[in-house]
Amino acid sequence: MRQACRISLLLLLALACRKAEPLAPDVAAQIGEQEVRYSEFEEYMKRTADDSDGVLGSDVLSQLFDQFLDEKVLVRMAADRKLLPSGGGPREAMDALLRDLDKSEPTDQEISAWYEAHRQDFVRPERVRLRQILTEDRASAERALQEIMAGADFADVAKRLSKDPSAATGGYQGELSRDNLPPAFADVIFALQPGEVSKVVPADYGFHVFQVLEHIPAGSVPLEEARDEIRERLREQRADRLLADLVREGRKQYNVVVHRRNLPFNYQGSYL
Repeated sequence: MRQACRISLLLLLALACRKAEPLAPDVAAQIGEQEVRYSEFEEYMKRTADDSDGVLGSDVLSQLFDQFLDEKVLVRMAADRKLLPSGGGPREAMDALLRDLDKSEPTDQEISAWYEAHRQDFVRPERVRLRQILTEDRASAERALQEIMAGADFADVAKRLSKDPSAATGGYQGELSRDNLPPAFADVIFALQPGEVSKVVPADYGFHVFQVLEHIPAGSVPLEEARDEIRERLREQRADRLLADLVREGRKQYNVVVHRRNLPFNYQGSYL
């Protein structure tokens, strides 16, 4: 009997000692029994943050750390549900979880309702379809203009003489509103009639010649043209909601703990 008591006492002491073992100084958090090292977060910042050289404030670092842990939680959840292929990361985990949860597409009714509620998003200002030639010196720009005035095709001249990346497509710039253009250019360009070519327009970095192909009046994009864009927006909104729900579920399921004393900044995030 005494021997049994001594064995039980030793087991209790061993368990107590194990619980009292100090936490490694580089363990920044725990997701269940999984230890998350601060070095992992440093690598994450190098991949995702524009400025990871130590000058970020504690508030920004806290948000990044929350995002880092959220992704860890989702990877753990996808792996536990046997949805994540070997070696898969956060992106693969999110995609797998979403596919498992939501296989539906936005309905026509949802798309129509979203369009009616956000009509202002589909109002388009007046635009022009535009070509340009950009040269390094005025002489080259004047030469291009003279060729066009003599009957040469603007696109052909642009392919030969323009230094702009659009030269390969004949200088085509797409559809542009006044807000898409520098103010000094906008007044010149919007004063041109369809097919008309501008004089040489100087800039700090070279010389332009413009041609307006078409004026497109202001108006609203009709529902049928906006349908694909709205469908994608609704998919993204639904995905964001589902992922937020999964993160909340994972935080509780895995009892995520942040070890503030092991972080080199004043953690103020949502895992407190």
